[in-house]
Amino acid sequence: MDQLSPARTKAEDATPPKAAPKADPVPPGAATGGETKDAPKWRTRLLMFGLPALMIAGGAVWWLTSGGSVSTDNAYVQMDKVSVAAEVGGRITEVAVKDGQDVAAGQLLFRIDGEPYRLNVAQATAAIDAAQVEVGNLSASANTSNVDIAAAREDVKFAEVNFGRQAALMEKGFTTKAAYDASRHAVSQARERVRQAEAAAAEARTKLAAGPSTGVNPQVEAARVQRAQAEVNLGRTEVRAPYAGRVAQADRLQIGQMMVQGLPAVTIVDTGHPWVEANFKETDLANMRIGQRAEISFDAYPGLKVRGHVLTIGAGTGSEFSVLPAQNATGNWVKVTQRVPVKIAFDEKPARDMIAGLSADVRVFTANGAVAGK
Repeated sequence: MDQLSPARTKAEDATPPKAAPKADPVPPGAATGGETKDAPKWRTRLLMFGLPALMIAGGAVWWLTSGGSVSTDNAYVQMDKVSVAAEVGGRITEVAVKDGQDVAAGQLLFRIDGEPYRLNVAQATAAIDAAQVEVGNLSASANTSNVDIAAAREDVKFAEVNFGRQAALMEKGFTTKAAYDASRHAVSQARERVRQAEAAAAEARTKLAAGPSTGVNPQVEAARVQRAQAEVNLGRTEVRAPYAGRVAQADRLQIGQMMVQGLPAVTIVDTGHPWVEANFKETDLANMRIGQRAEISFDAYPGLKVRGHVLTIGAGTGSEFSVLPAQNATGNWVKVTQRVPVKIAFDEKPARDMIAGLSADVRVFTANGAVAGK
């Protein structure tokens, strides 16, 4: 055993040594002190705490500023509308517009047959001529009355002279009682004819007198007024737009249709001056003032916002002007939040055409009750 030990030792010494175990590879970024390993932790913490903090801050801002404005979606675009009616009746002979057409102030809408009204003008002109002829006749009659007065006065003088002779003869007994009475009666008749002639002259002068307000004979003036009325009616056979706007309901107009006086025929919408009527709850009016800034958006035009301001606040709630207002004195009364119409004027021209009746959303900025621009 002892002899083999050296040999075994040599054999063992001749055995090659085992390789040392390999070390784990160094992860990237290990030389930087572990910064890459900690980065995911910071992102996680940022998401866990930063996002909720941001949401809380946004909510706080919204809560603090939400009391500075009131809004409603019970709002609609409004425009002035006028129903145009014919002021005279007759048959429609021409329709000059179509539905949806833009018209200028004074533009022809439709025309009514004017021939009957032209005849009325001619008749009124003839009435003026007849009145002027009558004035001439009255003037001649007045001159004749003056001649009759002069003749009657001569007759009076002759009758008085004759009566004087008869009276002298009567005193001497050279005439009869009948002749004396006849001469006296002749004087009375002559004087009566003078009074009749003077009355006729006065009547003629009265008929010839000019009116105190016009300086023209009343008969002539009446005939002129009649012709003026006939000319006005003739002009009314052409129905024109009262102001610029857009035509609506023009399909009511048909050539040959009989137009009744005063019946609405077509509607003109003033598209150049729109506004919004926003019906706010009565609880939204505490800090609202005329002139406050407003922002308007429209269901028909997503993304379009128009600046405006409060123009007027209604004098009564909507129920006060309804056809059948609520009877709040009844036993089954239920309190309902009322709405007040608020007129919102545009501060700028909208980028899109406004249409009457469009739905809108209105927000009025009422922070501290301040009025816009002050």
